[in-house]
Amino acid sequence: MNHVDRADYEDPVNEVREMLIADGLLGGDSAVLTPLAGGVSCDVIKVASGDRTMVVKRALKKLRVKDDWFADPSRNRYEHRYMSTVGAILPGAVPKVIHTNDPRGYFCMEWLGEGWGNWKQQMLGGNADRAVAEEAGAILGRIHRATFGDPTLRAAFDNTPNFFDLRLEPYLLTAGRRHPEWESEFRDEAERIRTTRECLVHGDYSPKNILVREGRVVILDCEVAWFGDPSFDLAFLLSHLHLKALYHAPLDRGFFAMPGAAAAAYNRQREFSQTEREAFDRRTARLLLMLMLARVDGKSPVEYLSAQAGKQDFVRRFVRRRLPGGSLTLEAVARQWWEQCRKIPSP
Repeated sequence: MNHVDRADYEDPVNEVREMLIADGLLGGDSAVLTPLAGGVSCDVIKVASGDRTMVVKRALKKLRVKDDWFADPSRNRYEHRYMSTVGAILPGAVPKVIHTNDPRGYFCMEWLGEGWGNWKQQMLGGNADRAVAEEAGAILGRIHRATFGDPTLRAAFDNTPNFFDLRLEPYLLTAGRRHPEWESEFRDEAERIRTTRECLVHGDYSPKNILVREGRVVILDCEVAWFGDPSFDLAFLLSHLHLKALYHAPLDRGFFAMPGAAAAAYNRQREFSQTEREAFDRRTARLLLMLMLARVDGKSPVEYLSAQAGKQDFVRRFVRRRLPGGSLTLEAVARQWWEQCRKIPSP
């Protein structure tokens, strides 16, 4: 095995430099390579060479989290496929793909430039921009509608093991094991999702993977892309919007209107019939409750609630009291969430 294939890369910057030179993308050592924040699952490196700047992304075999969490680095290819597919549907909604090398496990994409804000950080800082929530929901709805039932994409994104390793096991199944009274329900939901094949799914559609600048929204980090269940994407997004509202609770600051704004924008793009919308809404609401619990007791808990006394337990209590019925709507979850959040004592 050569050094590029190891699970733990000792010097990712120099290894990426060597790969780019070998592929004819760099001519020597004059380029400046700068590591960027790549999250827990990959190396992300900015490459500036002369008047050309791009970003290189390479998937890791072992994710940077407390628990042991392994995933096939071949997921890298599904990420650039997703970006190319979505770029054809919504030009500008994702960075352009410049170069791919699946055997070496990396690809290059355009550098978007300076001045972009990370939506997660903006919200943690207190900025509740309803227009961004609506745009994020609308983009997701358009992707799901445009790819729904596409047999070519179903074959191209037939990567259930990857989705299982990165989403179903670390989120739903882990949360279920840590709450034995709900384990069978979480296992059944994971199986329902695993066997659903409807459209192209991002798999990590969260504010940390969305950049914002002057009204433009750009989606990143789609390495979990899969042809599967669209309710996962919407529930995943809404779980983050609810948890950001909890972070600021009992203050509102506009956060409690954002889940409804995102869901409404999504529904307008999907063009559901009334019956389809109601069924999808309830399916998503139930998954939303499970994912909120998973973001507290799964393998990748949201870090910003851990320092706030009692807010992780707030999530546990909220889900525990509502999951048994399993018939809530998204609007009901949002309303009850706000009613309970406003009762939290001010610090």
